[in-house]
Amino acid sequence: MAGLDRQTGRLLDGWPHVVQSIMLIFTTGFGERMLRRWCGSAVPQLLGNSLTEATVVSFFAAIVTSLEIKERDTGLPREPRFRITKITPRKVDRTGELRIEISGVYMPRGHLGDFTPEDTRNITLTQSSTGLVGV
Repeated sequence: MAGLDRQTGRLLDGWPHVVQSIMLIFTTGFGERMLRRWCGSAVPQLLGNSLTEATVVSFFAAIVTSLEIKERDTGLPREPRFRITKITPRKVDRTGELRIEISGVYMPRGHLGDFTPEDTRNITLTQSSTGLVGV
């Protein structure tokens, strides 16, 4: 599956396209996209909240559910090329920054219904006062 890079407009495929797709899901709130009102997640609503244990747990739940919800028309998860296996908080500090490592299985042909895993990959999310950034 290929697409365009949101910053450069160049062709993007493989793992970088998966990361971009996941970040689009995480940074889009429910109801923000016309004709796709269930595309997105609850993550944007949590950004800016006080960094408490309850917020962190809610953040984890929003991350997992946003990728595991199945699309009506295909029956596939929103991002079928990545399956979360573990979420680990890497940094929580007094500045209100939360860094989370999401580990999962990368399945490059998952969008075609072939869920053969290629390998394990990680995405690091950083939530700070400026928003959500993924690497």
